[in-house]
Amino acid sequence: MSDYEVLDMGGLDTWRGHYGGLRPSSSRDGRRAVDHDIAMQYIGMTANAFVPGEEAGYWHTHDQIEELYVFLEGRGQMGLDEDVVDVGPGTAVRVGQGVWRTWRAMPDSPGELRWLCIRAGGSALPHVPDDATRDEERPSPWTD
Repeated sequence: MSDYEVLDMGGLDTWRGHYGGLRPSSSRDGRRAVDHDIAMQYIGMTANAFVPGEEAGYWHTHDQIEELYVFLEGRGQMGLDEDVVDVGPGTAVRVGQGVWRTWRAMPDSPGELRWLCIRAGGSALPHVPDDATRDEERPSPWTD
């Protein structure tokens, strides 16, 4: 039996229709806790969408979790400790433990601010060697 799962999260334009969070008190429109829908062992992920002008409304920090925010559409800003960083399509922001963070969609964003927040904790990932095994002799499965 292979160890994988597939979840169709829908197109980016449907993300605002999700309602969820990591716990009921943090649930809101435009958030899907993907790791609640699909089993993950070492990582977590939310898919998020803010309408122009919407903001988190709170700051938070983590003691053990590192987060990676990957912005896909729209324009926004992140507050990171004492700094404010502009974000938009293609921006990736790594936030380490102990850093206070908050975010918002700019009021004049051309559309919803959409992003993934990937969470991980535990041991640092090794740089070299990685644990991938390649098989360049195995034929491709495509039949087209």
